[in-house]
Amino acid sequence: MNVQLSTVSDSRKNLVVTLDKDEVDTEHRAVVGEYVRQARLPGFRPGKAPEALVIKRFAKEIAEEFKQKVVTKAYRSGLDKEKLDVLSVVSVEEGTIEPGLSAAVTVVVDVRPDFSLPDYVGLPTQIAPVDPTDAEIDSVIQALRSEGADFKPAERAAQKGDYVKLAYEGSVDGRKIAEIAGDKQLYAKVPQTWEEVEGSNEGIIPGLGMHLAGVSKGDKRSVRIVFPADFQPVPALAGKTAEYALEIQEVRERILPELDEKFFKAHQADSLEALKGQIRANLKLQKEQRNRAAQRNQVTQALADRVSFEAPASLVEAETQGVLRQFIEENMRRGIPAEQFEKGKKELFEGARKAALGRIKVQLILAKVAEAEKLTVSERDIDMYIRREAVRSNQRPDKVAKDLAKSRDALRSVQQSIILDKAVDFLVSKATFTVTSP
Repeated sequence: MNVQLSTVSDSRKNLVVTLDKDEVDTEHRAVVGEYVRQARLPGFRPGKAPEALVIKRFAKEIAEEFKQKVVTKAYRSGLDKEKLDVLSVVSVEEGTIEPGLSAAVTVVVDVRPDFSLPDYVGLPTQIAPVDPTDAEIDSVIQALRSEGADFKPAERAAQKGDYVKLAYEGSVDGRKIAEIAGDKQLYAKVPQTWEEVEGSNEGIIPGLGMHLAGVSKGDKRSVRIVFPADFQPVPALAGKTAEYALEIQEVRERILPELDEKFFKAHQADSLEALKGQIRANLKLQKEQRNRAAQRNQVTQALADRVSFEAPASLVEAETQGVLRQFIEENMRRGIPAEQFEKGKKELFEGARKAALGRIKVQLILAKVAEAEKLTVSERDIDMYIRREAVRSNQRPDKVAKDLAKSRDALRSVQQSIILDKAVDFLVSKATFTVTSP
């Protein structure tokens, strides 16, 4: 056997492995021998059929398995000799593989980049204060009251926080929006809808609620709406100024519930102080979780900024496609048409590739941290993953476990994800932090 290794780039290697004819013949004899032992041919007991007859009967199958065995042997022998840490196989060229001849197999592989870890203990991070302020607690209570509010007809002009029932019809440059909105006719004309006056949550028409203060039942008026330049639900309206004719049908004022025993019991509390205590604890937990997420981002970014290496191209390409697929699927669920992505195809691909490069780089660094710290995946880790996945996908845990056991690749992916998470947790546990000003 002869092995020749050449470098395509820092992370890509070209491996040419040549097996001499004796090694090739050994593999061929092994395959033929196995077929002879297993063959069942009419007139012969199992394993007793003549070799020549077996070779003739199973010529195609023997040739395919023989080639596969030669390629596999060449690949594994080359890796063993050169001690390559392969991340992915890019291509395989078999060449001529026949009994009685030597065989050369060329394999292009992407390998784990060689780089040194910087000091990763004591990475600096910033976190926000976790103790809730009185204003934050009061804001939550106000939101709870708003959720339980009643809306009663008001015989007066609409004020901020009221809800207005209205009809509208829109046009752009004298052309009715119904003609250009396609299947999104909600942006063109509706006979009846509700809109909050100067509310924080916009309705269908962006900014419409900001025009409703002061309207009264029976009013008719025209308002001007400027659609955002990146308005995606109806691309034809992006950046356009529309005129909407409004007809006000009703005004309702928001009546907040009193802070009384009934309200406290509805929120599992006995008193205002008890309710504030619950809210304070929940807000603190939320802030701690946000801090944890922020620290995870900060430590991984800090390491990525301190290490420079070439990310394996095959991994980047696969990750880029994954990022693109996820982005498109999420936006199509939001109603964005597929043709919209074609318009910005180049920018979309460049953005996905940049994100993929960052992800792959971080994954390789974290894997090296995990190796340095001897982090491992335990059965308990897998069990916890199965329970979380069962809850997330609304499946039985045993169903998730069976599906995972069926796929070696899926199990390997889960194990890698757990290891990387453990590496990030380790970095956060060793990080320093400063608390920023509120």
